[in-house]
Amino acid sequence: MTTLPDFRLETHFSKWEFKARHHLTASDAQSMSLGDLLAMAAPEDRAGFEQMWLGYTETYGAPDLREQIARTYVGQAAQNILCFAGASEGIFAANAVLLDKDDHAIVITPNYQSHESLPVSICSATGVPLDPQDGWSLDIDRVAAAIRPNTRLLTMNFPHNPTGAILPLDRYQALIELCRRHGIYILHDEIFNGLGPSDAVHLPFIADLYERGLSLNVMSKSYGLPGLRVGWIAAQDTALLSRMERLKHYLSICNSGPSERLAMIALKNRAQILARNCATVDENMPRWEAFFGRYPELFEWRRPDGSCMAYPRYKGKDGVEAFARDLVEQSGVLVLPSSIYSSDLGPVPEDHFRIGLGRHGLEEGLAAFEAHLMRNGH
Repeated sequence: MTTLPDFRLETHFSKWEFKARHHLTASDAQSMSLGDLLAMAAPEDRAGFEQMWLGYTETYGAPDLREQIARTYVGQAAQNILCFAGASEGIFAANAVLLDKDDHAIVITPNYQSHESLPVSICSATGVPLDPQDGWSLDIDRVAAAIRPNTRLLTMNFPHNPTGAILPLDRYQALIELCRRHGIYILHDEIFNGLGPSDAVHLPFIADLYERGLSLNVMSKSYGLPGLRVGWIAAQDTALLSRMERLKHYLSICNSGPSERLAMIALKNRAQILARNCATVDENMPRWEAFFGRYPELFEWRRPDGSCMAYPRYKGKDGVEAFARDLVEQSGVLVLPSSIYSSDLGPVPEDHFRIGLGRHGLEEGLAAFEAHLMRNGH
């Protein structure tokens, strides 16, 4: 088995996420307590959680949970849903089942690292970068130029991590049609769908539009419930889901039963939870905008289209790596420098850093951030 490279983001978080006093780069929405989630439950669902049998669950996921997940799509049923222990397991399974050494993959960059590292560990791959001068959008002609006769998979993520960009609908549809003509699967990481400024316009789920589309989602990000470790892939291709289910026998085998019951409760209250989390983004957006507005010589700000992240540019002479390191080591303020999103498939911007907009308590972190700038002569 090919040795995978160090996972830069997770290694960085392993060092700093629970040590830094001010976590200003979170990619998940504000979470809630078990009690708060259970308070949303209908009596029968709460009883189902409290009285459940703590045995194995079905590898595909509990049937009623899969039915509830399917309701978040337009044209899917329970048979089109395969649950995973988080989104990362789904990414691993999709790449492992779809690709072999003679295939070719197209990766949209920058990206969450496993979307690049996994296909590269299996087969040849080509990176197609988003364009920061075009609102971090995607040039469909560049994707077309990257296609080879053996191209099997394209992987992408909108709303995008780390920029918060959402692909314009016409480009999204053109991309699907391009992949349809060439028989290419699309793994679309949609874990931030539904989260962002309240006026955000999100893309339709790929599984609803494309017969070879794989919709990856999870309770962690838009719902703010990463502790549940419940993710899924929705797809029209049920034979492919069956192959991934058999691979899951080597991975988690099945999800946590209590987590499945809690995910059911959250999904039944989906509208309320998403509205709550988007309201937090709405509250934090002007705070970040005002902050960057005070330092135009130091930062270049772009408002994200969706998600709870943004990717401002750092213009200081010391460079973003030194800036981010000093910020956390001297002042306990954690952001993600662009080296976390470096790519072996081609150049990506090296002067940005990721911030989060989805958590409470931003004012204290911003005060520490600004105090750091003052101490360092900015």
